[in-house]
Amino acid sequence: MLRLAGCVTVLLAGVVATPAVRALRWLPTERLVRCWARLLLAALGVRVRPIGVPGKQVGGSLVVANHISWLDILLVAAARPGRMLAKTEVGHWPVLGPLTSWGGTIFIDRERLRALPGTVDEIATALRRGERVVVFPEGSTWCGRVGGRFRPALFEAAVRADVPVQPLVLRYRTAAGPSTAPAFVGEDGLLSSLWRVVSVRGLAAEVEFLPQLPLALFPGRRQLAAAAQRVVDQRRHLDVPDCATCTAPTTAAHPSERPADPSERPPRPSERPADPSAHPSEQPVLVPDREDVLRPRAGAAH
Repeated sequence: MLRLAGCVTVLLAGVVATPAVRALRWLPTERLVRCWARLLLAALGVRVRPIGVPGKQVGGSLVVANHISWLDILLVAAARPGRMLAKTEVGHWPVLGPLTSWGGTIFIDRERLRALPGTVDEIATALRRGERVVVFPEGSTWCGRVGGRFRPALFEAAVRADVPVQPLVLRYRTAAGPSTAPAFVGEDGLLSSLWRVVSVRGLAAEVEFLPQLPLALFPGRRQLAAAAQRVVDQRRHLDVPDCATCTAPTTAAHPSERPADPSERPPRPSERPADPSAHPSEQPVLVPDREDVLRPRAGAAH
């Protein structure tokens, strides 16, 4: 109960402070967001352990991570804040909804496939402005011991904006080892999940930054998504002894795992020849297919 009271206090402080932070542009917004997220996690009884945080970076980047819980958003914000991509339902949550909206969150409607290209365009525009955008390409939350497939659609934004992809690995653990207590899956409700989190003793959250994936090594969004998933999966199950049952079989080595040959570099978006017969609005066009669809969060089977 004390943790819940502390959580409400920090949340209300964020609601009160947000308008002032937005109005006063000279304030160190990123540092304030990072401190607020850490305070909120501390109030929930969660210790943050950033691993391999890179130095200050210039230009935009698409940050991709595995997805376990609603805590993931706070965890990333506590380590390296950026504009989040969240489902539209989050915008209607009490207290958290207004905070995410004021924080510049980009919302995606998973039930409307036609809205996906517009969301990708919005992300690409933010990346071109030099902003950092955080997405969870699995499209749903998983228990942590197993994970979903990184869907390629959102990686198209990095391709269009010509920015690198920054993979992250999120892990939750206690003194006894990896913990699935924060997992938000199946028929979980927000309140029941919140109660489970505050009831855990010694919960620690790790966010590990992996080396960036430069676009020069990948011919398209599918190859980029596959490489990001591979490097994340390699670090996701470090503490799980039977991790072979949690991940998909590894295929042949990806170009990201061998030295790049400059002669093999595929053309970047700005270098690709345009089709003179196509209308400018059709170059390029993201055509979502069955593999690109972002489905609702995983069912109880996960």
